[in-house]
Amino acid sequence: MKLDIIILAAGQGSRMYSNLPKVLHRVAGQPMLARVIGCARALSPHHIHVVVGYGAEEVKAVTQDDSIRWWYQAEQQGTGHAVQQALPGLQEDHAVLVLYGDVPLLAPATLQAVIRELPGKDLVLLSAELADPSGYGRIVRDAQGRVLRIAEEQDADPQTLGIREVNTGVLATRSALLKQWLAGIETGNAQGEYYLTDCIGLAVTGGYRVEAMVCENAEEVLGVNDKHQLMQAERICQRRTADQLMALGVTLLDPGRVDVRGDLVTGRDVVIDVNTVFEGNNCLGDRVSIGANSILVNTSVGNGTRIHPNCHIENAVIGSDCSLGPYARIRPGTRLADDVRIGNFVEIKKSDIRTGSKINHLSYVGDADVGEQVNVGAGVITCNYDGSRKHRTVIGNRVFVGSDTQLVAPVAIGDGATIGAGSTITKNAPGDTLTLARSKQVSIKHWKRPEKE
Repeated sequence: MKLDIIILAAGQGSRMYSNLPKVLHRVAGQPMLARVIGCARALSPHHIHVVVGYGAEEVKAVTQDDSIRWWYQAEQQGTGHAVQQALPGLQEDHAVLVLYGDVPLLAPATLQAVIRELPGKDLVLLSAELADPSGYGRIVRDAQGRVLRIAEEQDADPQTLGIREVNTGVLATRSALLKQWLAGIETGNAQGEYYLTDCIGLAVTGGYRVEAMVCENAEEVLGVNDKHQLMQAERICQRRTADQLMALGVTLLDPGRVDVRGDLVTGRDVVIDVNTVFEGNNCLGDRVSIGANSILVNTSVGNGTRIHPNCHIENAVIGSDCSLGPYARIRPGTRLADDVRIGNFVEIKKSDIRTGSKINHLSYVGDADVGEQVNVGAGVITCNYDGSRKHRTVIGNRVFVGSDTQLVAPVAIGDGATIGAGSTITKNAPGDTLTLARSKQVSIKHWKRPEKE
């Protein structure tokens, strides 16, 4: 049986106290809705239907997935009303699974287990047993353990509120049955809304086979309604990732102080120190060491490279056996070849630094091609911007650039050249030659330093 998936994502999330639609708040670097869509895709559905409302265009723009079928809920009148918006897109002979854009931690395996139960049942719910069930609808069963109905918390009596098994909202059924039950729900409740959960009572009354399957890991069904729950989801997700990394052999000096906000691929014998952040897609080769307080964004790091503490590396490719930092900033478009040394308080931007070169102290190299075995002294600057355009600096192999030198682009330095310290180079410098550009040193006799009165 083909499967359609409906994801409800129309709410504003008033308890988030934010103008951002609730489903766009991020968990481990991804909007919650994107995580749910990714989980849904793992089930290979026929179609994914997303019901949007508040901030609909912003939600669609962030998701950027042309294969999704979007449905608009103009007025938020409850979960049943939201699902009704997507009914025209469902085919009668398909199964349908209902998910939520603010429940971002569900695993595909859990949803696959729900779907596997469907051939023998007419409606399958995913439930969970919580130590504190506050805020959730309760699963009401009869003496034989059969599901009778879902009692929403605001409509429940004290005895029902004592039930710890809760409804997660996730359900699977057949499209034709869902349409039938949704046609029969009403708004006679404390919220005056159309509850999707009322379908369970209608199914039971109609003699249909209803089952509630308890989720083995209750963390998966955490719904995010406020910033505290968003923090809980973040910590759960980060702990999962840390456990996965350690299972693959990564040494995390403190698993609670590493944040992976995207995908991180690691080789063997990788060591990661505390307060490190990985955003986007990052790849670390064998024997890579990442120092404390470092941030890597969409970066590849070669085997044996050491990133010292407090480095910020973004959209870069770092070769093998390099050393960076501490306090190095590597900006987008930078490529470091093997055995490159980038020292403390050095900034590199959109530059290619070739094998064996060193830029060790307090320098800025931007829009540059730096050859092999180059030594760049302290305080060197490539002056690459004229106020209107960026220009390139080309430094040949085996060049020595003395400290406190300004290379005013566009300019080229030939192979084997030496640039004397304190020079301002505005013209091409020939190879295997010492080039100086300094003003004449003057000493003034009988000069007196000003004194305070």
